[in-house]
Amino acid sequence: MSLMVLCGNGGEKLLLLAEGLLKKHVASHSLHEPEALIVYFSILEQQEKYSDALEILTGKLGSLLMIEVDKLRIQGKLLARAGDYATAANVYQKILELCADDWEAFLHYLGCLFEDDSCWSNETINAPIHPPKFVECKLTHLTDEVFDSRISNASAFVQKLRAEASNDSLRNPYLAHLEIERRKFLFGKNNDDDLIEALLQYYSRFGHLACFTSDVEAFLQVVSPEKKMEFLDKLMKNSNSLSAVPTKALGQSITLLKTQELIGNMFRLSVGELEGSAVQMAELYRKNLPLSKELDPQESMHGEELLSIVCNVLVQLFWRTRNLGYFVEAIMVLEFGLTIRRYVWQYKILLLHLYSHFGALSLAYERYKSLDVKNILMETVSHHMLPQMLASPLWADLSNLIKDYLKFMDDHFRESADLTFLAYRHRNYSKVIEFVQFKERLQHSNQYLVARVESPILQLKQSADNIEEEESILESLKCGIDFVELSNEIGSKSLTFNEDFQSRPWWTPTKEKNYLLGPFEGISYYPKENLTKEREANVRGIVERKSLLPRMIYLSIQSASVLQKDSSEINGSLADPKISSELKTLLERYAKMLGFSLNDAVDVVVGVSHGLKSYEAFGSDIIDWLNFAVFFNAWNLNSHEFGQHGGECTPGSWHLVNSLLESYILGKVRSMEPLIQSPQGDLPILVQLVTEPLAWHGLVIQSCVRSCLPSGKKKKKSGSMDQSLSLLTHAIRDAIQSLCGILEEVAKWSQDQINSPEDNKIDILVSPLRRNGQDEGPGQVFHIFETLVSSPNETELGNRISQALRDWSPVDVARKIVSGQCTVLSEFWRICESKIKSLKTLKQQIAQV
Repeated sequence: MSLMVLCGNGGEKLLLLAEGLLKKHVASHSLHEPEALIVYFSILEQQEKYSDALEILTGKLGSLLMIEVDKLRIQGKLLARAGDYATAANVYQKILELCADDWEAFLHYLGCLFEDDSCWSNETINAPIHPPKFVECKLTHLTDEVFDSRISNASAFVQKLRAEASNDSLRNPYLAHLEIERRKFLFGKNNDDDLIEALLQYYSRFGHLACFTSDVEAFLQVVSPEKKMEFLDKLMKNSNSLSAVPTKALGQSITLLKTQELIGNMFRLSVGELEGSAVQMAELYRKNLPLSKELDPQESMHGEELLSIVCNVLVQLFWRTRNLGYFVEAIMVLEFGLTIRRYVWQYKILLLHLYSHFGALSLAYERYKSLDVKNILMETVSHHMLPQMLASPLWADLSNLIKDYLKFMDDHFRESADLTFLAYRHRNYSKVIEFVQFKERLQHSNQYLVARVESPILQLKQSADNIEEEESILESLKCGIDFVELSNEIGSKSLTFNEDFQSRPWWTPTKEKNYLLGPFEGISYYPKENLTKEREANVRGIVERKSLLPRMIYLSIQSASVLQKDSSEINGSLADPKISSELKTLLERYAKMLGFSLNDAVDVVVGVSHGLKSYEAFGSDIIDWLNFAVFFNAWNLNSHEFGQHGGECTPGSWHLVNSLLESYILGKVRSMEPLIQSPQGDLPILVQLVTEPLAWHGLVIQSCVRSCLPSGKKKKKSGSMDQSLSLLTHAIRDAIQSLCGILEEVAKWSQDQINSPEDNKIDILVSPLRRNGQDEGPGQVFHIFETLVSSPNETELGNRISQALRDWSPVDVARKIVSGQCTVLSEFWRICESKIKSLKTLKQQIAQV
């Protein structure tokens, strides 16, 4: 019954019935498991019967809870929800006296003191996997006297906790002091100087810990940018009195650098200052390498975070200057770090994104596989790789990626019922509810929805050169009908976002955002903005449009098969009117998704095709617009509604698509720099253009050619029919010639880059890093590590690190980048060649007509 209520069915009546059944069970059999009691409390809480729950807790059944702190936590929560804040505050005091490091209990304690119920807000299925660090609080309802009295009590209690703490490593009593100062500041009882002073005290005690910046992030959010810089200045002055213990001194130095990142100070530095900062960090890493001499390879090394920060700085320098040397240097630094210790997942994720941006997607995929992503990590971590792969020619790897992800999800959905029943049989009732909620969260996953749509589209791309194979796939997909239904339903589906975006690099905080693609903005990326609503709208739009593709491809093939039926000749059209009608309906929907009516969308396409409008009229939806043009042409083959639209006749609509594809794709190819000199560039969009709209246009051509070929006895065609066929075959020949020309130029561009001498490409990557006596520009960090590698001190560094240094080769790293790019280009070239071969066969066939 509780599960039915959680899933949105039944409400109050079911809860009341569940309570009655439990009361009856208690009266006749009592309860014997703590888990059963927890369920009883949950039923009462959902009905806001807090007094009844408290009565049970303090009665005989309460003895089922053997751990005192657990019992107190439930009691404190029930009292607070019942509005008895004073008693609840006393209960939370007892919890903190027993467990001084319980941060959640302290927040609940403050919530009770200030009669603030924000802490107990109900979680939703859409809650982020990383809740915001900033703690919401309500203070405005308190008078000055009441606030002063209660904040004074809190301060005294925290002081007492600090005095009684037997363990110097407990952070909670000191974080509690920061929270009290934050609340004073928010209430207007002191200025931010007191909060800054408290933060400095916290640094003096815990500044050597890796968690320092995440600890203080929420407190820094409330102070002004000027005060943040003042705090940073004071920290820098304190850096002269670092700990005498080398590991602690290193930790404090790293904290200073991470605090600069947190505040956004790195974006205020000049290029020269940034270079100097990167050099200092590299020197710090080099000097402290001996501290890790005795560590096991699987243990984290001292100063490991420094290389990640160096990488962040070098990528920012690339963004500012567009000097490729900085970008390559960032890769070299991370590969250097992985040579010394190959288990650092942070380096692998940074490299994955750098290689993706550099067009070496096969290398990026290798780094992703080395993360050994399994089970639920497929849901939380695959966002690092899947979006780039969807726009790549590495179809085999993409297929494996999607299959593995969908297999995990589908296996979990299939097995979750067994897990739930297992938990129930073992009387672990809270796990029953947890498993059901977890399954529901995964079922609403935005990634799962996208993968379900992209999987059949990938199959359609892979078989687009063979219409019989394509039709077989479409048949297995029920001709796309189920996906049209999905497109209809997406607007009402609730979506969850389970991705762990905190592990992403600063330059690409979400899948949709990449700062490096635009000009330098000088922005601070902290705090990261909440983009959930924007992302949800974006995902809905993508799924809604892409879900229509299989059906539109099927209908376009059918519409283009104009001569397959010798009967039902209607005004020169031989296609099923239902097909034409449905395709028109879907075109109208597709146009609406692009923000236009069907007529207006056709006007835009015609205007761009004739050069009356630029391609900027398509905005960022170029692929969708070209898809629309392809499907419009297929529909126009058997519809006279747009016969004279803008002077277009059927051959004219063929010319429209040919012209759009030719001018845009060839314009891209001719303006693109070699991949080795131009990270990212337009290669992903070029791949999408060839494998989507151009491929769908090729299918329409294949269908037309097949329908035109002689197949046994046919009725003698009328003169008008002969003329219509002649026009059509002429348009098809032009289309085949146009696509062949496009693909041959794209294939030549790819082949030229593949055949470019490897040594030249390696030199392009490595030569900017050679210093040649210069004191500025890329290569300064690289020089530090190259010097270290040239003469490692084995006594100082130990055998393992010394051997790793000798194994590092910058030329090998450069060669891997070149090879990675060539793999991607080779796969793209193969796709183009396959399409050219298919089109040449069609050219021979249409010549027979």
